[in-house]
Amino acid sequence: MKKLILLSTLFIIGFTGITNAQIEKGNLMLGSDIGSGLVSNTSSGLFGLNFGLNEGAGYNVGISPKVGYFIQDNFMLGAVVNLGFAKSAKTNGFSTQSTTYGVQGLSRYYLSPGEEGVDNLLKRGRFFMEANAGIAGVNVKDGATTNGFAFGVGPGYSYFVSNTVALESTLKYNGLVGGGNTTYQHALGLNFGVQVFLPSSTAKERMKNPNRG
Repeated sequence: MKKLILLSTLFIIGFTGITNAQIEKGNLMLGSDIGSGLVSNTSSGLFGLNFGLNEGAGYNVGISPKVGYFIQDNFMLGAVVNLGFAKSAKTNGFSTQSTTYGVQGLSRYYLSPGEEGVDNLLKRGRFFMEANAGIAGVNVKDGATTNGFAFGVGPGYSYFVSNTVALESTLKYNGLVGGGNTTYQHALGLNFGVQVFLPSSTAKERMKNPNRG
């Protein structure tokens, strides 16, 4: 019985340690969200990837690579690139096409268990708040076009499936203001992604020896 209790305690401590060690000062985050992460009136895919199967159906693809560095425990600064293309289903023989792009600064703060009354849903998970801002554009062919300043802010949740890999989901308010025939576009976006967390020393070693397992 004592052995069972001890093993259970070590098991719980190990799970808790995963979400603490990976977001410490000096660590790196590398990965991507699925979806452009920008406002797009023609994008309807929940996961940022949507391919219609019927004749004349539309599709949309998008990806948002991210990189970040933890300057303090729980607090990360970095950058995100936004890329996306969408084509709507044909209506009366015509379809709408849009291209999205952007380069933005990124910040993220992980909430500690119990902070601001927020507890972890799971032992291997951690809530965070994320914000981004930079230049971006949404260009719809023969439609609403905006190029200028983009921003987003909202909560997210990371679930660590291993010591270094986390599955994530964010719900963010995204805005885009600037020139074009539509000066302001905004929407709520639900994104999913995968991120890898590495100590900076490990990342440098892998860059020097890319073939090392």
